[in-house]
Amino acid sequence: MNPTETPRIIRVTETASTNQYLREYLQTEKLPEGSAVVASFQLAGRGQAGNSWESAPGCNLLFSTLLYPNFIPANRQFIISQITSLSVSDTLSQYTDHITIKWPNDIYWKEKKICGILIENDLTGQYIYSSIQGIGININQTEFQSNAPNPVSLKQITGNTYKLDEMLDQFLQRFYRYYIELLQEKDQEVHNKYMRHLFRGTGYHPFREGDRTFEAHIQAIEPTGHLILKEKNGTTHRYAFKEVHFIL
Repeated sequence: MNPTETPRIIRVTETASTNQYLREYLQTEKLPEGSAVVASFQLAGRGQAGNSWESAPGCNLLFSTLLYPNFIPANRQFIISQITSLSVSDTLSQYTDHITIKWPNDIYWKEKKICGILIENDLTGQYIYSSIQGIGININQTEFQSNAPNPVSLKQITGNTYKLDEMLDQFLQRFYRYYIELLQEKDQEVHNKYMRHLFRGTGYHPFREGDRTFEAHIQAIEPTGHLILKEKNGTTHRYAFKEVHFIL
């Protein structure tokens, strides 16, 4: 990050999605690296693969951050997902136990989803030009009306109400530190910590691939983000995102 440029925090009451708002903003003005757009409400918050994200107005953290990681090759872009999910995980772990990262980058408390992340990278040649990290963290919401199978908020877990600005500041401090680690070529240290914080990271667990269900354990996650699962009979399989699903 450029130490001569201070990241900007842009606050909006509502928008279709903070990722979309940030993309449109960048068409007219370049923002310093580390800048963020924060919304009180999203009309069309998106998750991975087009999934929607439910959030009551003013209750949760809905924001997108911006990086220009032009030193990261396109085939290693999953490292951005890792530092983003670790930053959320570290922030929430200050307030409750049992926070884990469900591959590739959902944040879970026990068996329930507390945060969704959508990474959108723009490439120039073989490197990343810009990266937008869209993040929705359930903080103070107490009821969920959608058909999402397993949402939970920090307030539901602890019974406490939290100041959203303080939570955002805590996330950003961690996010910037992790990004500096990438600049210092500490990718392996970041990856090792990501692996230690995985949801169902040890033991055998049920998965679904198409119509087939099976039990396997997570053997590895490649720099490309591919998941390597090993079944009890010793066979291993390599999966891209959405090719295999955890059975919850």
